[in-house]
Amino acid sequence: MNNLETISINDLDLDKYLLFDVRSPKEYEEYHLPGAINLSIFTNEQRAEIGTLYKQESKEAAIERGLEVVGPKLPALFQKIKTEKKKNPDKKAVIYCARGGLRSKSIAQTMNMIGIQCLQLEGGIRSYRKQIESFFERFIKTPRKIIVLEGHTGTMKTKILEQLQSEGYPVINLEEMAGHKGSIFGRIGEQPSSQKKFESNLFERLKELETSQSLIIESESKRIGRVVVPDFLLEGKYSGTRIHVEIPFHLRVHFICNVYKPLLHKDEIVEAVNKLSKRIPLPVMEDLQHRLQNQNYEKVVSLLLENYYDPKYEFAEQKYESECVKLYGDSFEEIYIKVKEQIKRLIL
Repeated sequence: MNNLETISINDLDLDKYLLFDVRSPKEYEEYHLPGAINLSIFTNEQRAEIGTLYKQESKEAAIERGLEVVGPKLPALFQKIKTEKKKNPDKKAVIYCARGGLRSKSIAQTMNMIGIQCLQLEGGIRSYRKQIESFFERFIKTPRKIIVLEGHTGTMKTKILEQLQSEGYPVINLEEMAGHKGSIFGRIGEQPSSQKKFESNLFERLKELETSQSLIIESESKRIGRVVVPDFLLEGKYSGTRIHVEIPFHLRVHFICNVYKPLLHKDEIVEAVNKLSKRIPLPVMEDLQHRLQNQNYEKVVSLLLENYYDPKYEFAEQKYESECVKLYGDSFEEIYIKVKEQIKRLIL
């Protein structure tokens, strides 16, 4: 029982091990190791109950209640790990919890006793957080050229970044990592990330780009939805080389409608527009409400761009002092080619 094999986060190749997260569904949902399978031994409510017992009564009482809860679940847990092992016979199973404590240790030991070799992750997922923090500290010490893609709302910046990344360019797609499109409408049709999940996504991408001498980002605010962008990327936004993209107004409107799919998210669109009521003149807001009732979403987008987003962008742009390359295109294909050619010149 005391000879449980463990593995440190620094020795854990995520592609070579089967990862099982035995924390509660809420903990798992907040963030987890990439590729980890949720194998909760407690529900959210059971975890809270056992935690209260630990604090208010004793460790022994908490352990006793934990055994009562987990005991009947062991056959299902065994079958789940066994099934995943059959799919991946060459991979060892690694069990982890929050800090490498009793939850992961007890499950790993039990599985070993009944025939499935399992390792326990030392320090649990907290060791992964420490690895992320340490990596960020090292990463910022190496100077890199930052290329910042900017432009008014709806100028297809995210689509440009996605295409560049698919072609191997060193793109950091912050909105994708945040699960948020970066505006008051940004969570519509998305699953917003927690701060920890965002930093995990960023860490995994930066590891891929560790040897790159340049990074390409979109000009973002400090906050994207509920996550905060690290300072070293924000500083790059102000000091980096800026590429400003512009496309015709009608293309911006059409693109935004395609991205947000308002017919599928009518109530969320109305809710988001209402949140802007104090920032938009009353006559414009009344017009917006009328257009929403008639489901004239292209006009809704046009009014929002003209009366809120474009003036807001132009005010924010005044803060920049660095030089900016301005590019214009009549289509996505045209603006993408121009952006790519400019980036090639910058990173050579």
